[in-house]
Parts: sequence; structure tokens; C-alpha cells
Amino acid sequence: MVFSDLFFLFVFIPIFIVCYLLGSLADKKYYSIDSKKRNTVKNLVLVVFSLIFYAWGEPVYVFLMLICVLINYVVGICIGKHSNKRKLFLVIGLVGNIVILATFKYLGFLFQILTDLGISVSVPSISLPIGISFYVFQSISYLIDVYRKDSPVQQNFMNLLLYISMFPQLIAGPIVRYGTVATEIHNRRVTVDGCAEGVYRFFIGLGKKVFLANQLSEISDQFLVDGLHSLSVSGAWIGLIAFTLQIYFDFSGYSDMAIGMGRCLGFHFNENFNHPYCCNSVTDFWRRWHMSLGSFFRDYVYIPMGGNRKRQSFNILTVWFLTGMWHGASWNFIIWGLYFGLIIMIEKYTVLRIQHKLPSVLLHSYSMLLVIIGWGIFYFEDFHSMHLFFSSIIGNNVNTVMDFMIQNTLLNNFWIWIIALLFCLPMRQIVSEWIDKWIKPNSNISQNVYIVGHLIFSLVALVVCTALLVGATNNAFIYTRF
Repeated sequence: MVFSDLFFLFVFIPIFIVCYLLGSLADKKYYSIDSKKRNTVKNLVLVVFSLIFYAWGEPVYVFLMLICVLINYVVGICIGKHSNKRKLFLVIGLVGNIVILATFKYLGFLFQILTDLGISVSVPSISLPIGISFYVFQSISYLIDVYRKDSPVQQNFMNLLLYISMFPQLIAGPIVRYGTVATEIHNRRVTVDGCAEGVYRFFIGLGKKVFLANQLSEISDQFLVDGLHSLSVSGAWIGLIAFTLQIYFDFSGYSDMAIGMGRCLGFHFNENFNHPYCCNSVTDFWRRWHMSLGSFFRDYVYIPMGGNRKRQSFNILTVWFLTGMWHGASWNFIIWGLYFGLIIMIEKYTVLRIQHKLPSVLLHSYSMLLVIIGWGIFYFEDFHSMHLFFSSIIGNNVNTVMDFMIQNTLLNNFWIWIIALLFCLPMRQIVSEWIDKWIKPNSNISQNVYIVGHLIFSLVALVVCTALLVGATNNAFIYTRF
């Protein structure tokens, strides 16, 4: 089940809302005095619906997630109780999480490498559990934060299960740190303003996914899948740019929906994107893209390894090797990670030192060129297809029929391209500044304009997205497979 699904929108969510409201009433009746229990029934409802949400596609892997939560629950308590063996239990917990992730995500890849080297082994066929990279990383975050005493040990198994399995961010992030929501598990407050903002944010994400990402995916597939063997230079660039926009609106749209639903429930998830295509360097791009993953590797890998203090180049390449591996068990992801690691390492000694002297247009053009090429490496998981693509992009294939198809693609999807490019910009900030310019900020009129505007946008987004989802054949989120 995904957020941009008619069943989720019109069946799952309405039933969940009714049960959650009933749970809220039960909490007020039975647990209103005890601050640590005032969300007991609501949390139970959220856990049950999260497990149903996860089990919808592959029920068997719910047990894997439950085992993962149980391991981290026991290890977390042991870290809290045994002060002289804290590091030992942390290592046990980290190894357990990594073994689970490696077994289901990387074992087949490792066996395939051995087979390619001539070692006769049977390659196991293990399907990848949806969202395993996200909930394993959240489990690791919990253990490290407890070990560092940045967050308290969670004594209630159900509450830890809630943190790891919460359906708004379960299968595609953002990676929510335990410390971010630890207090809100027990004590959170839902306000009308917060709920309204959450609904609005959800529909922004839904619009990004359904109206932009799904349409752009058809364009990218037209060139990078169906037309790969006959690509022209311009066709290769059009397909790659379409994918560049698609993956942004797909993933940032999911993050918007997750953050919006969290707000409606009283949780405040951290932002995951900050208009990355407005970057002025590749380093700046990665400060803006998938920020929860970047901060995870920075705080739990890069800084403990020495950060900027020692072996900086080695630390950067290690983090980016792991970043590539996190995205998938395939050589193209490893190359993609090292590609950006090398660029960022070089930038520290070149571009970043002189960027104040360079024109912003030049910096932005340079950054986006390298980012877009990087998405080409990311897209193709087999080297033959990757070779065909990059041969086409540098001009080794001329196809006049393809040029005619490009013209039709650009003209027929003109408004999709325009809207996509506009929404790469901080449009909400621009619109807010424009309203504040003409209407006194924080006045009743200003607040009413925002409320009415948000309501109109949400209704229009719901109607348009529902119409597009009826009969849709391409609606999967890219990052659910990571």
C-alpha cells in the first residue's frame, strides 16, 4: 500500500481517523490524569494500523520487523541497566541490525559477486522487505542515542514498536531520529492549526507525486526504457532530465505526505528536502537532498570516524560508499556513491574556497550538470544499459525519428515541464512573501487568506489527483525499494 493509492485515501485513512478519534476519547476518559499514559489507546490504534499498512503487500515480513524491534528493545534496556557493559550491548545491537539488513538486502549481491569471480555458489533468491533500510537505520539511531544518553531508554515495547513502525514514515522515510519523537510518543498535542497545516502539507506531497512524478515517469520511461536502443543525444538528455525531476517530486512528495500526516497526529518530523535543485555546489545539493540520511551518516559515521579532524578524504569516501550501498545492492549504486564522494572531496579544496568569487549562474549550472549525470548512473542497474545511455548522451547515436518524438514530448507535456521547474523553486516561501507584501503579516486578513488558500489548494489537489489515479498504471514510489 502506498499513500498515492485510492484505497489508502478513501478507505484506510477514513477508517483510521475514526478509530484514532475513538482512541482519543478513550484516553481522555481513562488516562487523562497520567501524563505518561494519556496516549495509550491512540498509540495502540496507530501501531495496529501501521502493522496492517506494512502487511498489506507482504504479511510475512511483519514478523521480521517485529523481531527487529524486539532485539532493539532488549538491547536498549540492557544498555540502560548495565553501565559497565554499555559498549558491548551497543555492539551486539548494531551487529544484529546490520546482519538483518545485510541478509535481506546484500546477501544475494555478495553471492552474485562470488559467482562472477568463478566461485561456484548457489545465489539465494531473497526478496527485499519494503522499507527495511529505513526502519533498520531508525533502530540504529535509537540504540546509539540511548548509548550516548541523548535519549531515554524506552521501557515500553509497544512505544518502541510505534516509533519504528509508524506508517507515515515507515516505508520511505524520512529517517526519524528517536530523540525527535521520544517525548511526543507519550505527550503530544494535536491542534487545529497543526492539523490544517498537516493536511495542506499532505496534499502538496500528493500533488507532487501524482500530478508531477507519475507524469514525468512516463516521459523518462519513454526514452530510457522503451527508446534506450535508439536514443539520440537530445533524447538521452530529455529522458534524464525527466528522471531528475521525477525522483525529486516522487521522494520529496512522499516526505511531504509523511510530515503532513505526522503533524495531524501531533508528531513533528524533521524536514527531508530543502529545494535541492537550487544548489550552488554539489556539496550544497547534498545538504538539501534527503537531509535525514545525510545527517544520519554525518552524526553516526563521519564524525565518529574523525570527521574533518583526521583522514578527511578517507572519511568522505567511506561515507559515500555506504550511501551508495544503502540505496541498493548493485554496482551502479556503489559507483554513484563514490562519484559524488569524489566530487565533494574535490570541491572542499577547489570550488568551495573560491565560490564567493564565481557567478551564481555558473555555480548552479556546474552543480546541476554533475547532479544530472549522477542520476544517469543511479538509474541504470546493469552496465550494458548504462553504456548504451552514456554512448547516446555524448553523441554516438544519431536518430532523426527520435528527434520527432522529442518534439512531441516537449509540446504535449509543455505545462508539466513548466510546473515541474517552477516547483523546484521555494514556491511556498515566494507566495507567502508576496501575500505579506500586500497584506499586513499576522493580521486576521492574512490568516484568513492563508486558510482559504490552503483549503482551496487541498480540495483541488484531491480532485485532480483522484482523477489521475483512476486507471493509473504507474504509481509506485521509487524509494520504497530501498
